[in-house]
Order: sequence, then C-alpha cells, then structure tokens
Amino acid sequence: MRVSIDDVAARAGVSTATVSRALRGLPKVNAVTRQKVLDVAHELGYVPSPSATRLATGRTKTVGVLVPFIDRWYFAHALEGIDQELRERGYNLLLFSLGGYLHGQQRVFTEQMVRKQIDALVVLCLGLTPMELAELQRIQIPMISVGGPVKGCQGVHVDDVAAATAATQHLIDLGHRRIGHLRGGINDERNFVVPALRSEAFEATVLRAGLELKAEWIIAGDFTVTEGLAAAVRLFDLPGERPTAVFCGSDEMALGLMFEARRRGIRVPEDLSVVGIDDHDFSAPAGLSTIAQKPVEHGRRAARMLLAELDGEIGAIQEELMPFNLVQRESTAPPQG
Repeated sequence: MRVSIDDVAARAGVSTATVSRALRGLPKVNAVTRQKVLDVAHELGYVPSPSATRLATGRTKTVGVLVPFIDRWYFAHALEGIDQELRERGYNLLLFSLGGYLHGQQRVFTEQMVRKQIDALVVLCLGLTPMELAELQRIQIPMISVGGPVKGCQGVHVDDVAAATAATQHLIDLGHRRIGHLRGGINDERNFVVPALRSEAFEATVLRAGLELKAEWIIAGDFTVTEGLAAAVRLFDLPGERPTAVFCGSDEMALGLMFEARRRGIRVPEDLSVVGIDDHDFSAPAGLSTIAQKPVEHGRRAARMLLAELDGEIGAIQEELMPFNLVQRESTAPPQG
C-alpha cells in the first residue's frame, strides 16, 4: 500500500500541514521538526504525489503548447519535436488549443488556463491580441514562439522573407516571366504574420526582376490543399493568358493546384511550373519543388531553449533563424515556347 502524507504525519507526531510545510522548505517549521519529518518520510519511503512535488519544488515538470490548429502539417510536426525533447528530459506536454482563428469567433484565453499547471509555454506561430499577451505576461514564466514571429516572444523559425524570395527567384532563374501566386487567405493573414511575409517577398522579388505583377494572378488559397485547389480553379478560369509558373505560399496549396492542373490536362512542368514552401510529407512523392524546412527540429530547438532557461541559464531563450534549402524536383522547369 502506498504511504500517504497522513502516515508520515502520524509517525512523526505532527500535523499533515506541518509535513507539507517541512517537505516544501517553508518557514515556521523549526529545524528539529523539519529534520524529523524528512527522516520519517525517508524511512517510510514516502513518495509525494505529482501535485505535492509541484508544491515542494515549485515545478510541474510540464510545458504548455498554445496552438491555433492541431490538424495543420507544420503545427503537427513542430508539436512532435517539442514532445520528443520534453519526454527525453522527463517533462510532460500540456496542449492548449485555441480552436482556430481569432476573427469570426470569440476566442477565450486567460491566465487562469495555464496558471500553476505549467513551467513554461511554447506559442505555435499564432498572433495574440494585446489582452492575450497581457494574460501571458501575468504568469511570468519562460515563453517562446515556433514557426514565425509572434509579438512579445522570442522565436524559432525560418526567415520567411528569404524563403519566399528564394522560391520566387528559382522560377525567375528558370526563365519564367509570367508568374502567379497562391497566398494565404484573409483569416490566415489576420492571425499569422507568416503568410503576409511570404506574399510581400514574392511581390518584391517579381518587381525587382522588372516583371509585371498581375493582381488577378495573386489568389488566396488559405494554406490548405482544399483551398489551394479552389484557388487554382479561380486562376485557371480567368480569361486571357495564363501564368507559366506559380509560387504557392505552402506545399499544401501547391498540391491542390497540381491536382486541379492534372484534372484540366495542364501539364506540370511543361505547361506550368509550381513551387511551394515546407517540404510536406507528400511533396517528394508528388515531385513538388519546394523550399524545405524542418518543423520537428524547430520544435526541439525551442524546447531545448525553454528547458535551459528553466535550469537557470539566463538568456537561453533567443530569436533563432533556422536553415532552409531549395529542393528542385519535377514540378519546375524552364518555360516551353
């Protein structure tokens, strides 16, 4: 039978409150009584419950992760990396899902959600309102973002401007002059910084090359396969000439575009070159050229910083740009004709 705090109190001849205070190192317990309680606890093999351990050490051995979606490729892989690092260090992960976008529904996030439950917090690429940031700052725990800039947090992410620039420049270097873009939707850009950074970099790169930027060829795809396919329908249904290449702000949108192109008999890359960002699990089988990043490593790196901070390494949490690289596959080629 497991030894309880009541057993320790009875053997030591003190109250359970005194046992708790002695084990927690709190004042108002004299040295003799404290040592007696510690000796009895050791003798009986008393193992405090997780909640008692938290009280004794001030630690929960749990790191929270605040995530807008749990079904997006990047978030799921970053979450995997965070969890791997935490488990290796004996920490637990506690997920706080905000259930989607900030606009269009009332999101509820308060300091009470995380207070006394976690030692540190990872924010997955999510724009927080001033009120939400104030709630987080009130708990005064280490905090880091993953996946993109988040106001009020140091973060681990790729340089999205440089990544989108590299993708667009790849198409230009192949000789394409009529280039379209599938970008994040309105909800994406209201709630995340990343989609707007990628779109702005695309536009700047096209203009810097002296090419025409056609507004009708820039279409919202909402960073998903389904919406990417819907955006492709709108693009292909436009009258007049089509782009010979499209930069997609995510691989999922690019895959949706390729599905619709195949359905219409538009050949990739003979008629249309397509490049994305991410290196999604399906990108290699689909032959999609992309800017590859490694969200699992992003998550692990962020978790290591948090744990170092918790171990007393002041300043361990830093803004860190992670590497990316262009992976050219079968979906991009010089334009024909």
